[in-house]
Amino acid sequence: MYKLSTSRIALILAICLIGIFLAVPNFIKDTSKLPSWWQPVNLGLDLQGGSNLLLEVKTDDVLKERMSSIEDSVRVALRDGKIRYQGLKAYDDRVEVKVENLGSRSTASNLLRKIDDGIEVKDEDGTLVVKYSDMALNDLKVKAVNQSIEIVRRRIDELGTKEPVIQRQGANRIVVQLPGIQDPEYVKTLLGKTAKMSFHMVDDRSSAADARRGKISTGSRLVQGKMGEYYVVSRKPVVGGENLVDSQPQFQDGSPVVSFKFNSLGAKKFGEATRENIGGRLAVVLDNEVITAPTIQSAITGGSGVITGNFTVAEANELAMLLRSGALPAPLEVLEERTVGAGLGADSIQSGVKASIIGLIAVVLFMIAAYGLFGLFTTVTVFMNLFLMLGALSFLGATLTLPGIAGIILTIGMAVDANVLIFERMREEAKAGRSTKDAAEAGFREAWMTIVDSNLTSLFAALVLFYFGTGPVRGFAVTLSIGIATSMFTSVTVTRLIIASWIAKCKPTKLPI
Repeated sequence: MYKLSTSRIALILAICLIGIFLAVPNFIKDTSKLPSWWQPVNLGLDLQGGSNLLLEVKTDDVLKERMSSIEDSVRVALRDGKIRYQGLKAYDDRVEVKVENLGSRSTASNLLRKIDDGIEVKDEDGTLVVKYSDMALNDLKVKAVNQSIEIVRRRIDELGTKEPVIQRQGANRIVVQLPGIQDPEYVKTLLGKTAKMSFHMVDDRSSAADARRGKISTGSRLVQGKMGEYYVVSRKPVVGGENLVDSQPQFQDGSPVVSFKFNSLGAKKFGEATRENIGGRLAVVLDNEVITAPTIQSAITGGSGVITGNFTVAEANELAMLLRSGALPAPLEVLEERTVGAGLGADSIQSGVKASIIGLIAVVLFMIAAYGLFGLFTTVTVFMNLFLMLGALSFLGATLTLPGIAGIILTIGMAVDANVLIFERMREEAKAGRSTKDAAEAGFREAWMTIVDSNLTSLFAALVLFYFGTGPVRGFAVTLSIGIATSMFTSVTVTRLIIASWIAKCKPTKLPI
């Protein structure tokens, strides 16, 4: 036990030094000049202050939009199948179409079922009702919420917010926690925009005045422009925003514009549309509003272009960011908003630090009173455990919350469990007449399996909390898991190194415990 190899000693010391090095930024006031990989532990909403938003995904709007798309697909399917129909209409949760010919209904039903997975078609007295099955409807809503979470995450990250917490709550709600953001109005504005962009050809055959009187073709619709004017545009987009791969703010002739770039499929569609419609106008529609409708001067085959629209610099930056992050599948509604003041967060930190110090002092005093010199050795390992914990949390970029501080305090108490087991075993071996070296060796060897068992049970509990828990519960599980791993290392390996070095140097005839 007391003869450790040079390589093993070097490895133990290297781990300790790396842990201390990674923990150093937590004790520096200004860390802005430090590299991104060498930063302190991120503070959560309850410690730093910030905003908490509860959002609801309007999944009914997703279904309504999907039904509108299915209406167009039904029209195309029946026309291609040369089936006569009438009364085609989309509702919020279904599409209805009347097929008078009894012999054509079965063929029509088979065609309509192929429109999308999960489609059901029922014949109600000659009217075919097209709708999603309950399972398909549930999957559609789940996908909409999951997609909304990812897009919200991308938009929030674009703001430079550090470690936001974004997670699902219930079936169709999203919790967004923004540490350090005291005024979330700008964030609410961004999240309130669907940012669904598409390109449509302007229908010059119908005027806006005719469209308002109902004189408009079934393939066109009336859309309001950014400045209040109206446009008649084709219902079917030339190319959709889902084909965008990049968008950046730029300047053109001294004015802010937004550049965009399509993927290969979007570039092909865009090139064909502009080539076939030279002289026509192409409307850029964002969230059901025409931003601009320029005349096509020539074919645009490079898969990129610019959007002009009398933007300010801020508007151009915001639009580019929204287009980069992608369109929300459904609107988001803010149900609840709470703000945690920075002062309250500072009080929480002070209380947590005070509790940690009190717990640390109590543990140190107990160990010194119970085990004397070996209690002092344990004190060194407890402090080393704290450095390793902070270093690990900083390296992983974890967010520390009040439950996380509770996990640290709990770990301080648990960190000496292994030492207690080892020292008590040493006492028993010394009383049995073993030499100092043999008693110390037996203490570490015989207590090892008990230490592993006790820490593994705690680790399994922490993993269960992490898997099933959310938010603060996960924070507690993370710090507890890291604390268990570092306490096992320090309590066994570091303590072993210290005691081995002491025995080799002092050659005691009796253990001081």
